Amino acid sequence: MIKAPLSASTILSSGASLTELDARARDIFRHVVETYLETGEPVGSRTLSRAGVPLSPASIRNTMQDLAHLGLLSAPHISSGRLPTHHGLRLFVDGLLEIGDLSEDDKREIEARLTAKGRSFDVALREASSMLSGLAGGAGVVMTPSFEAGVKHVEFILLGPDQALAVLVYDDGRVENRLMTVAPGTTPSVLIEASNYLNARIRGRTLGEAKRELAAELAEERQKLDEAASVLINQGLAVWSGEEGHKRALIVRGRANLLE
Repeated sequence: MIKAPLSASTILSSGASLTELDARARDIFRHVVETYLETGEPVGSRTLSRAGVPLSPASIRNTMQDLAHLGLLSAPHISSGRLPTHHGLRLFVDGLLEIGDLSEDDKREIEARLTAKGRSFDVALREASSMLSGLAGGAGVVMTPSFEAGVKHVEFILLGPDQALAVLVYDDGRVENRLMTVAPGTTPSVLIEASNYLNARIRGRTLGEAKRELAAELAEERQKLDEAASVLINQGLAVWSGEEGHKRALIVRGRANLLE
């Protein structure tokens, strides 16, 4: 069933592909892998014959034997069916997995949800991962990019007696919002003083640069600042303590789909 007498090392080399199998071998290999992924059990020739493969069990068995010689299938026991090997699964994904196109409705929904105003960058990425999981029926994995944009504007907005919103605007247009707890009795004027202090010193700098420079400066100028404003500035810097450099991270949603 093989076009040429290929060895396992040949077909599993970096340049090999499933096109080196004839149509019958590719079809049987695809059925074995898909059935295994669906059931998690070894796949026998009779199972494939009953599933609609237009060959006798003996012909299917002979082709599966050829695929095993190439290292694409293996048998956990002599009398059991066949399983795809690691290399077989890799070649299946590379050469036989069918990739569907998104419908126009799906594309419009994704664009609308990801471009909606009023959400942070992190929330948008988590939304993207969840949508990817739903569309694929598996786990959705999104890798965050790494940012080094400068800070354009910082603002503190009083929301309640002990709560404020810290807003950080970057040069590239991204906006990050964080809720923070403030001391009871904090006035809007204190928030304005803290915002003005930060904006005068960190504009155009990356968040990491701003933190390093302000750490020493705050210690020297604490006497000039209102005590409440000084505390607020330190709190504001701490709010983004996990944001420095926006290190790349993986966001995974839909892991439960892998167990189904």
